[in-house]
Amino acid sequence: MAICFQFQSPLKPITFPSSTTKRVPIFKCKASFSTTTTTELEPVFTSVKSFAPATVANLGPGFDFLGAAVDGLGDFVSLSIDPSVSPGHVTISEISGSSKLSPNPLFNCAGIAAIATMKMLNVRSFGLSLKLEKGLPLGSGLGSSAASAAAAAVAVNELFGAKLGVDQLVLAGLESEAKVSGYHADNIAPAVMGGFVLIKSYDPLELKPLIFPQNQELFFILASPEFEAPTKKMRAALPAEIGMPHHVWNCSQAGALVASVLEGDVVGLGKALSSDKIVEPKRAPLIPGMEAVKKAAIKAGAFGCTISGAGPTAVAVIDNEEEGKKIGQKMVDAFLEEGHLRSVAMVKKLDRVGARLIEGVPR
Repeated sequence: MAICFQFQSPLKPITFPSSTTKRVPIFKCKASFSTTTTTELEPVFTSVKSFAPATVANLGPGFDFLGAAVDGLGDFVSLSIDPSVSPGHVTISEISGSSKLSPNPLFNCAGIAAIATMKMLNVRSFGLSLKLEKGLPLGSGLGSSAASAAAAAVAVNELFGAKLGVDQLVLAGLESEAKVSGYHADNIAPAVMGGFVLIKSYDPLELKPLIFPQNQELFFILASPEFEAPTKKMRAALPAEIGMPHHVWNCSQAGALVASVLEGDVVGLGKALSSDKIVEPKRAPLIPGMEAVKKAAIKAGAFGCTISGAGPTAVAVIDNEEEGKKIGQKMVDAFLEEGHLRSVAMVKKLDRVGARLIEGVPR
């Protein structure tokens, strides 16, 4: 359920039918970007529609190697076989929800990921038309670019029979992320796979799903202000070198966070989430009111609070939805009083499925 304060949210809550198929977790993935099939595949659908969720990257001390998917927010991609498009190419016919994105597929997150997936599948005889429906604002710290990329990669894959695994879909999304915000998988991996994901290695790519217990309650409180924090700008603020004490501290807290996820310990998760001594101290001053928002969230009862991705969204965690609503109000108040920014707060669950097919028209 979304809880809005002060102004109407640009974020669009999403609901799905209960029959949505859950993706089976893959515990270890290794891949390199290359053509996967030597013979060209025939499409199994004439058109498909896919969805990919918002994500919270870093989770405090897990800079560039930990992320989680958030239920009910994200982007949609509609994809169809289009005889008017040159074979082996994709065109973006429509973008809704944002006026800032380029319709050129070479400069669009969804387009780049779609092209990468087509190359993996060796698609040469069919042209594709893509429609992107943005449910996430740009520069929000909720994995907007990754959601577009993940939805596009899954759409192409499903259109041609779902021959690629999640590791390859993540690689296709990474092609997009590398051109937009840097080569980091802590948004695209959970966007594709759902749940919590640990990036064990980038060369080669190794992904480890972290399964949060089904019987435990976890709620993300997301407070998103009217402020844009471009990922490239926020990455430029990071220190080139760090001291050994901070390195040791962050490593220990990242380990504690992973253990808390696997044990379903939301209190421990929150404590670790709040513990970053390397990235958050450099980024928080660039987001008006962020430090006050964190203090307000914890004072109101949140188990922990940090910056979601590069920001400006603040994310806190709790195990009770009603308490989450109250905490969200306090976070909104702090953004307004200390940062002079209007904001919206939402209470969301963990998305355990990741990017998925929503509908398809058989060929």
